[in-house]
Order: sequence, then structure tokens, then C-alpha cells
Amino acid sequence: MYPSVSLGVVTLDDLRVFVAVCRAGSLSAVARDLACTQSAVSQHVKRLERETGVSLLERQPRGVVPTQAGRVLEAAAAEGIAGLDLALRRLRELVDGESGSVRVATGATTVRHFMSDAVVAFRQQHPRVSLEFRTESSSRGCFDALADSELDLAWITLGAPVRGIEQRPVVDLPWVLAVRADDPLASRPSVDAAELQDVRLIRLPPNSTSAAHLDEACAELGVRFTFDTSVADWDTALLLAELGLGRAVVPDLPGLPVAGDRGDLRLVPLPALRPLSVGWAVRRWDALSPLARAFADMVTEKCRRTPGLQ
Repeated sequence: MYPSVSLGVVTLDDLRVFVAVCRAGSLSAVARDLACTQSAVSQHVKRLERETGVSLLERQPRGVVPTQAGRVLEAAAAEGIAGLDLALRRLRELVDGESGSVRVATGATTVRHFMSDAVVAFRQQHPRVSLEFRTESSSRGCFDALADSELDLAWITLGAPVRGIEQRPVVDLPWVLAVRADDPLASRPSVDAAELQDVRLIRLPPNSTSAAHLDEACAELGVRFTFDTSVADWDTALLLAELGLGRAVVPDLPGLPVAGDRGDLRLVPLPALRPLSVGWAVRRWDALSPLARAFADMVTEKCRRTPGLQ
């Protein structure tokens, strides 16, 4: 028999505030964000505890954490709120028609390398639709933004499954060695990854999914790279290589100039390394608005038409 729990007087605001407290780990932080008193935040939580009959938060020296029961409620409430927010947006877009919006979470270099042509084409076809881009520093940040807000789509480096998020690959990016044109390796048709074991390289963001993928691809070959410089994004790694300040192993990004037009930069293929998969993440594909689906499909089509990508 299931326990009898009444949620008759619980409001959606109670659940929103409770989820926010669980994630912030602080009643006062949520009160500041909501521009209300800590007592008001506490009342939302107390109402939930009163209705469920269980303790949902545990006080600790530096804040609060959800109890076991609190974690159960937080997961269910977060998923339900995200679904409801999405449904409300869909209803608004049905009313607004072609004057709706598409909200996308991206990395720092995503729009330039993967979406520029699609953005232009989408704007021409849907001139009244608002395109909104939210820049995140990592795929993990994109997942969090997608789960916590009204975002429609996130462009990510595909990784391990994430609860409540669907991932869909679009293209595979081969790895290349970025070097200055006068580098001894610049004229090579390709380089074996093993040749770079004793070469100090420019590192991709250490906590990024792409860096983890590169480490795994190297481990499959029994290779381990060493690094003496770290950057925040792929474009910075390419710039440093072009300036002769190091060599970088990076994905061969669409939108880069073709061979011979790169100025002082050369990209030498590393064919033995397993390619990096990038693509879309959404809460639910079947719940995407028609406008968001149209934008996602347009980006996918443009990427797959790019020479050298699959």
C-alpha cells in the first residue's frame, strides 16, 4: 500500500522554491534571488513538510541539504516543473504563431562554427521569431541550463547519459594537430598520435567533455599527452598555435578556412584518434515546439552538408 500524502494546499511556487533551495543549499541565497525574506522562503518549505508529513531539509553548518525524502521530491518536482514550463511555452507559441522564440544554450564557439549559415537561413524564413543564445562554458553547463530554464535546445559534446535529457548526435569531428606554418610537422599529410607523447601541448579545458573524450581516445591507443598550457575554448587553442606559442590537438571545426588559406596556421590530421561527436540535447524531442524543431533540423542539415563532416 502506498503512503497517504495530501498535497491539497501546496502551490507550484512552493515546489519551485523548494527545488531552488535544494540546488543553492541555502535559504538566504534563494531569498536574495527572489527578493523576499528568508522567512518567506522557509514558509514554502514548511508547507511542503506539513503536507507530506516528512522532513525535507537538513540543516548543516554551511547551509541546508535535502534529506532522502527531500531528494525524491526535488527530482520529481524539477522534472514536473520543467515539463509544465515547456507546455506553457508551447501554448504561448500557439497563440503567437510565427512571432514566438527559440532559446538555445551553446558553447563559446558554437554559433560561429556550427550555426552561422543556419541562423541566417532561419531568420530569412522566420523573420518574426526571436532567436536567443545563452553561452555556457561546458556541456555540463548546457545540461544544467536546459534542465533549469525555458531553454529549448543545447548544442553539446556528446557524453554520458544525463537523467531527463535526450542527446542526439549530428556530426563527428576528426582530431587535428594545429601548428604554425613553419613548424616541422606542418607539411606532414598526417601525424600518428604516438609521435606526440613527448611533445608538450596546449590543453583543452580540463573539465570539458571534449577533453575527457580526447583522453579516452588516447587511452584506447595506449597514448598519453602532456600539456604546459590550458585554454578555455577551441578558438583560443587555434590562435595560440597560429602565433607559434604551442601545438594543440583540437577538433577540425567546420567554418575553418581550407588548406592554403589559413595564414600561419596548419591543421595536420590525426586519423588514429576516435572522432568527437557533437550535436543536440533537449528535454524531450517529441515536446519541442515546431519553431525549435525547425531550427534544430536546419542546423543539422547545414552541418551535414559541410565537406568532411558526417
